[in-house]
Amino acid sequence: MRISTADSYNTSLDTLMQRQMQLSATQLQMTTGKRVNVAGDDPAAAARSERAQAAQQRTVANQRAVDASSNAMTLTESALGDAGGLLQQARVALVAAGNATYSDAERTTVANQLADLRQQLLAVANRTDSSGTYLFGGQSASQTPFADAPGGVAYQGAAGAALAASGEALPLTTDGQATWMQARTGNGVFVASAVTSTGTALIDAGSVTNPAAITGATYSIQFGVSGGATTYSVLKNGGPTAQTNVAFTPGQAIQIDGMSTTISGQPANGDVFQLAPSTPTLSVFGALDKAIADLKTPGRTGTQIAQTNATNLSNLDAVLGQVLAGRAQVGATMNRIDAVTGRLSALKLASQTEQSNAENIDMTQVISDFSNQQTGYSAALKAYSMVQRLSLFNYLTP
Repeated sequence: MRISTADSYNTSLDTLMQRQMQLSATQLQMTTGKRVNVAGDDPAAAARSERAQAAQQRTVANQRAVDASSNAMTLTESALGDAGGLLQQARVALVAAGNATYSDAERTTVANQLADLRQQLLAVANRTDSSGTYLFGGQSASQTPFADAPGGVAYQGAAGAALAASGEALPLTTDGQATWMQARTGNGVFVASAVTSTGTALIDAGSVTNPAAITGATYSIQFGVSGGATTYSVLKNGGPTAQTNVAFTPGQAIQIDGMSTTISGQPANGDVFQLAPSTPTLSVFGALDKAIADLKTPGRTGTQIAQTNATNLSNLDAVLGQVLAGRAQVGATMNRIDAVTGRLSALKLASQTEQSNAENIDMTQVISDFSNQQTGYSAALKAYSMVQRLSLFNYLTP
């Protein structure tokens, strides 16, 4: 087999160039710390790296939405905390107004205090975040949700909540109508009230004794006084019941179809009390408006003052409970946001690990490879120089 000198030179030179390219590529990997610097280095690994980077970008975008929701819910929780504090102040003032020694002027002073608290609550209900979005506007977060009109505060927002644009249904706003305007009247099941009360009788808020027996009907308790004896008759939706001309004992509970209520004091002939189904129509502002109006009404009897004060306290407790329930719901949402943040952090870490596995190098291995390649390249250079001296012309040279 004949091997020409030129072929031997070319073969040696090609081998040298290949070794030099390998050495240069390894040196680039050592410099960048990456095994895949261009897609041609390893197409499959490059594709894995691109997918991992896309996953990281989605995670970052979702985290921005989660952060926006977290900020909104933090502000909402703070606002509801402030509202709860203001309603507690209103309750304390209303309890003080029930003092039998207070004059009409002193009750008017308390009414003015409640009016000031009402204005503060309206400001809290119309709070915005740093971008001007109304926290309690629901799905209409750009419009003032609560408007103070002559007939009372009206909700102008939209039901529901605006959601962050992410894979998780996280809210940016809260349904203000549900929190501020839809507390249940009475004790949450029925409303005990005095329709006509000219005696000294007072009715309490009542309680449920048998939920299964609740009918949802409206009951009237009508009193009659004859010959010094006081009796009552119960009407159901205006019709008579078996409880007719029952002897009345002050302070003794009256049981009606799973409901119990206590009337204390002495009713007058013709007094009427009512048990009506509860409805989710009690608003924070409506409860305060009624309390303010009652406190400003002069010339009321002690019984009327006690009855209206008890009713207004019950209403305040109901709206306060609704606000606190809204705050608890926001707290649950904040816990969910924390959980989502944890999942996104784990997903981002997994994507970063996948990208690292796809494109990064084992520095120890690469340094070893570089050393071996460098040794090989040096040996190839020496071999090439020896091959160069094997030319026939070297022997013919004098």
